[in-house]
Amino acid sequence: MHGGGPAPDGALSREAWKIFQIMAEFVEGFEALAQIRPSVSIFGSARIAPDHPYFALTEDIARKLSDAGFSVVSGGGPGIMEAANKGAYAGPSPSVGLNIRLPHEQAGNAYQDIRLTFQHFFARKVMFVKYATAYVVMPGGFGTLDELMEILALIQTGKSRRIPIILVHTPFWAGLVEWFRSALRRDGVISEADLDLFVMLDRPEDVIDTIFRYFEVSGFEPSEEEKEIQLNL
Repeated sequence: MHGGGPAPDGALSREAWKIFQIMAEFVEGFEALAQIRPSVSIFGSARIAPDHPYFALTEDIARKLSDAGFSVVSGGGPGIMEAANKGAYAGPSPSVGLNIRLPHEQAGNAYQDIRLTFQHFFARKVMFVKYATAYVVMPGGFGTLDELMEILALIQTGKSRRIPIILVHTPFWAGLVEWFRSALRRDGVISEADLDLFVMLDRPEDVIDTIFRYFEVSGFEPSEEEKEIQLNL
């Protein structure tokens, strides 16, 4: 028997109900995150142990961001996410966790002033981008690369406003960036200007300085054009 017929009423009802669940996630996220500007989203591996140098480096960056008046947004889980929340939690600005329900459940970390939990990855990813003043990308795996490529593509195509994208720890990222140059740029699938969408840094102080230097020129408040871009993200 060939497929292609109408879906059963029960399946249609479940799909329709999903729309309301997705809407609820967006509404909850928008209401919570619109109040925490300016904010910096920090990404990195969930597999980094608390005694790893990357953990301490992330915690230091997050604390300095919090002390400088930036809310810090992470994925709410363990590893680099926990380090980011922990550093921010120790400072005066909000520590925000955008948690995700996964088949193999991992509890969120304990350092979240604002805790949101998402069922859908795509809704969660919008929240990382929509209110971010900067992206700080620590060493990580496929999930971290996914977030990095997402923001690069959004800014490259004009679907998100330009913000600092900072890759932290040059020894980790240098090989990828060299591949961007030697393969992507060489074959013309990205432009030379696309390589200026991000910087590689190593010191926490340089991360903070880079963000402030950028917004000394452009201002922390988005322009009317940028607000329209973010509205239609």
